[in-house]
Amino acid sequence: MNDRPNDIKRIRPEIPSARVHDQMSSEERFQNETIRPIAKLQNPLLIAIFSNYIAKHKNVFYDLSIDKRAVYIENAIQKDMKFRNGLKGIIIGQFTVEEYLRYTENSSALNKRMMNITKERLLSNIQLFERPMTLIKAS
Repeated sequence: MNDRPNDIKRIRPEIPSARVHDQMSSEERFQNETIRPIAKLQNPLLIAIFSNYIAKHKNVFYDLSIDKRAVYIENAIQKDMKFRNGLKGIIIGQFTVEEYLRYTENSSALNKRMMNITKERLLSNIQLFERPMTLIKAS
């Protein structure tokens, strides 16, 4: 028997700080119940994808100051639609059908929340995006 909804929820990490209460908007509730745990689960993949993004864009990222790296991450997520859509797919692909149906009711607002969470995940791991040793030797 296919138990995908329960299987998919079972592997999501718990986030104690992502509280849910009655006074929350439906978007904030969905963010805390669904998007945040999925983003945390997918964090290693998000890091690998952004590392690949850096490489595909000629490693310019590595020559930037820390402040400019943060702007680079934000611009990649906000302005590169192909990259942005790929990131959305990584999160949406972990939804249950029920969650997907809830998502479609207000996808625009939830996409903003999703991309903000993704941006914050990448920014909080910015120290992981250092020039690989093979690039240092080749310079």
